Amino acid sequence: MNAPRVSIIILNWNGWRDTIECLESVYRITYPNYDVIVVDNGSKDNSIEKIKEYAEGRIEVNSKFFEYNPNNKPIKVFEINEDDAGKGRFNRLLYEKFDVDRRMILIKNKNNYGFAGGNNVGIKFALSVLNPDYVLLLNNDTVVDRYFLTELVKVAESDENTGIVGPKIYYYDYNGRSDVINFTGADLVLWRGAEKRYGFRDIDKGQWDRIMSIDKIEGSCMLVREEVFKEVGLFDEKFFCYWEETDLCFRAKNKGYKIVYVPQARIWHKVSATSGGEINPFKIRLLIRNSLLFAFKNLDFHLREMFLLYLFLVALWKYLAIYLFYYKSPKVYIAFLNGILAGLKIGKIDVNNEYQN
Repeated sequence: MNAPRVSIIILNWNGWRDTIECLESVYRITYPNYDVIVVDNGSKDNSIEKIKEYAEGRIEVNSKFFEYNPNNKPIKVFEINEDDAGKGRFNRLLYEKFDVDRRMILIKNKNNYGFAGGNNVGIKFALSVLNPDYVLLLNNDTVVDRYFLTELVKVAESDENTGIVGPKIYYYDYNGRSDVINFTGADLVLWRGAEKRYGFRDIDKGQWDRIMSIDKIEGSCMLVREEVFKEVGLFDEKFFCYWEETDLCFRAKNKGYKIVYVPQARIWHKVSATSGGEINPFKIRLLIRNSLLFAFKNLDFHLREMFLLYLFLVALWKYLAIYLFYYKSPKVYIAFLNGILAGLKIGKIDVNNEYQN
């Protein structure tokens, strides 16, 4: 029986150094049937040239997680622009002549469309041209274990109602350690606009080594059955980045698909490498804005009202203390307030127009 085809989509935006380390780890995996699609989101740092130099074998990747493999270079790069990708213009016959670890598709977006929009370009291309059974969304600032995809597919294939699966995610480096957990799945606490995150900052001692059905898989690594995209749609590009994977998981679960955490699959994540760290104005503004967008889009009236009450009676003052007194960052708290205003504005527009139609 042939292994299901998996199209791996890696989004790059001004982060070629992270991307080539991620690629080098991907090209070492044991899974036999995959595509690598790098989507460049309008980078301005010569990422396209550097990724091609890596593929030619001209840049050696150093990592604490693996040894560089010169034996699968050069990797044939099939470079296409955003317009051709959207129209499905691609020489698949030539592409299929190369081994899975000797080929790469490189899609060049004109602009930065965020996590949601950038990945959607790659997803649309994969579904229309390559016809995969699954699409794997993988952050460029990750390193993967050799067996991670085999384990993810094994669990996904065990139940046709499983729509999205994800791995155990470690911090790439947590005070010098590589065994500190960042994510083992999450359940949503809808009335707070929050999630109950499992395994967060635990040292891994096997305590999260059970397969679990959950509400959410993190977008840094999620394997999605192709039927999910066809039935519930792609990422909602209004989110730009953050909460878009929560929204996708929520929609998939409402359609009856299971969301499953797979502990045997492992990756390491340089958390918030693209956005500039875990606490910064850009990230905080989008997180709160998008939590409101999610609430207006997906929650019923009563849950939405509970969320808004919690936001204004509790969260507003809680984060005042955290951002002003603990982090001593007025800019971050102002970004938090701006995010609330932006979320209320976009949420009201969406509820009145799109989501009630």
